[in-house]
Amino acid sequence: MTGVREEPSGTGGPFGRRTFMASAVLTAAAPVSAATPVSAAAPVRAVGRPEGTVSGCRSVAGLLAVPEEGRGVDWLREALQVAVALELATIPPYLCGWWSVEDRTSHVARLIRRIIGDEMYHMGVVCNLLVAVGGRPRITDAAPAYPGPLPGGMRDGVNVYLSGLTRAFVHDVMMAIEAPEQPLARGVNNSPSIGHFYDDLLRAFRSTAPALSARGQLSQRIGSDVLQPVTDLDGVERAIEIIKEQGEGTTSSPEDAFGDDHPAHYYAFGEIYHGRQLRQDDDGWRFTGAAVPFPDARPMARVPAGGWPDPPQQVADLLDRFDTAYAKVLSTLEAAWDHGDARTLDSAVRTMRGLEGPALELMETGIPGARGTYGPQFRPPRG
Repeated sequence: MTGVREEPSGTGGPFGRRTFMASAVLTAAAPVSAATPVSAAAPVRAVGRPEGTVSGCRSVAGLLAVPEEGRGVDWLREALQVAVALELATIPPYLCGWWSVEDRTSHVARLIRRIIGDEMYHMGVVCNLLVAVGGRPRITDAAPAYPGPLPGGMRDGVNVYLSGLTRAFVHDVMMAIEAPEQPLARGVNNSPSIGHFYDDLLRAFRSTAPALSARGQLSQRIGSDVLQPVTDLDGVERAIEIIKEQGEGTTSSPEDAFGDDHPAHYYAFGEIYHGRQLRQDDDGWRFTGAAVPFPDARPMARVPAGGWPDPPQQVADLLDRFDTAYAKVLSTLEAAWDHGDARTLDSAVRTMRGLEGPALELMETGIPGARGTYGPQFRPPRG
């Protein structure tokens, strides 16, 4: 969860994330062309798939249906466990996209790498918050299967799959996950966005005002962010606002400055999809700026439901090596927060870095009788 160096986005002149968002024109339509005003991605339906469930937790819709007066500490613990699953769910698809890019010095590779660091930080934040209210993150149980919906039924209709970087993958997975809160841009059944969920989580913290313990929380530098124990409501608010703004941004006034010049994830992915940087004109922000060349990428095919069928022995061995290491990452992260041990967190980080080797070998191995190559399937061995 460390070692992700911040890179300049190259998006326009100096402006903070709040200023960047203030003039954005948001509509319910999916982005169509670079000249189209900034808009929310339409979700791709996960046809026939059940709602993504988190072990022992209600769906997000079920959690948000609880009256505010019923959202006490137990509700916070349950909601934060869903948040752990949600933040974890974004990391494997983003890693696959990043690993597939051949030139890691490219603008696109740097954008994705920064976002992966942000997502790791977000997961650390919600783990700390869960520990602060007396819970323990169940990280192994939170790991989702791919392809499938987001955990907790978030953004109903979004189907998260694993593949190499393509424009379709950027739009259908990356942008769809991070799409801003828009009543018209929600999926069917009016399912909430990530930002909407975090808004309610923050309100519950304010109304409940639980005692927050620093014991068991972890400190760690993750990318350009520093994970720190959260011990008061002001700290909770700062942490949740960072998660929201780094992902989908905000519509706050131009006078508010977030403190860095990086666009929110949704808009960074939009630059990749449109092939243009954002530029401000009389009508707001549009993807009509300098070219963002789409990088050459290893042609990792979509991982099918249930994983790769009948792979050759060499591929099976690589998959087993990757999935075993991934299971160790999850269990070690869980142990780190279970015992409040920063050294155990460092061990998880080292193991996570080792995932790239077998992932690249898989991405360079062709699928017999089919187009594309294999890739990691992020299916940790169970039991």
